[in-house]
Amino acid sequence: MRAARGVLALAIALAAGGALLVFAPDDKKAAPPAARVALAEAWPGAQRAEIAGNLRDGPIYHPGLFLDARTSVGTAPSPDGTAVRLLVRNADDTIRELRRRPLNKNPEFGNLTTGGDELVWTESADGVPVEIWTARTTGGPARKVTADTGNALFFGSQWDLALAGGEVHWAAASPQGDKFTEIRSVALAGGTVRKREEPGTWALSAWPWLTEGGGDQAGTTRLRNLDANRETRVEQSGAELATCSPVWCRVLVMNGDGLARIDVMHPDGSARQRIAGPAASAAITDVGVLDRFEILAEAGPDSDLTGTAGLLIYDITAGRTIDVSPAADGAFSRNGVLWWATGDQDALVWHTLDLRTV
Repeated sequence: MRAARGVLALAIALAAGGALLVFAPDDKKAAPPAARVALAEAWPGAQRAEIAGNLRDGPIYHPGLFLDARTSVGTAPSPDGTAVRLLVRNADDTIRELRRRPLNKNPEFGNLTTGGDELVWTESADGVPVEIWTARTTGGPARKVTADTGNALFFGSQWDLALAGGEVHWAAASPQGDKFTEIRSVALAGGTVRKREEPGTWALSAWPWLTEGGGDQAGTTRLRNLDANRETRVEQSGAELATCSPVWCRVLVMNGDGLARIDVMHPDGSARQRIAGPAASAAITDVGVLDRFEILAEAGPDSDLTGTAGLLIYDITAGRTIDVSPAADGAFSRNGVLWWATGDQDALVWHTLDLRTV
């Protein structure tokens, strides 16, 4: 299974945004970003790693979360091909098995998130509802938190499961349809699941924020703070499609030919910057990693054949673009670590950059 699926999915999403063939207003033009800088020159002290795509016992490994540049949690088949395993892969390439499920049940481990030494994820399989599980990153057995997850909504964001106050939070579709979204919470120790109904269609962002619309093509028009019980309306025009976190919005600015450029701004419209031209697209779902970095892909002349694309980082604080890789096969980011693949199934390599150390 090639890691390029992430790039392809984002290309499809960008094409959907391109259906808004309207002209961008002249009063919102932004200066182009500064010249690009090579990764090694920009952040020579950042923690990075190159990790073999195959485990010592043979199968290809797919990271789902990095704890640092070399330590990760991810999935791989068992050597005999009968099961899928959820593993902690240590910096010395040893592994600790957290869970396994039979391959013939089509299991899926996903939505990994961490806080302190707590690791949380979802599991699903044929005939089994979505469950939430937890384990300590420092050792010990895995434990089921709850199977009372409702019609859980996951959008490929690192915030689909949010850890706060000793609880895990997630969004679920309400039985009443799109009039409400359930915000569900349960203690990591287990127990009764609490449900809070929020009018409208929402997705989780950095807790305690919600973003309106989830993954739909309308973009983000409102954000809601659950603790303060207040909303922020996103300032944008009809010529734009904004996707927002509580701090930054990624704005696709359209014209009569499709995408004209990509900007970032605060949800209130302030601090607007142009970060890329029409050849770029978002490389990951989340906006403004660590409230500072926008991860971008840039298709090359052979991208349709190779499934690879250039990988860039726009540093919002410094106002510059960092060249990361000329041919990345997928890009992913959680917990402040960016990773991408090169090579193929016979010579796959995972590359990491811990953005917390730049």
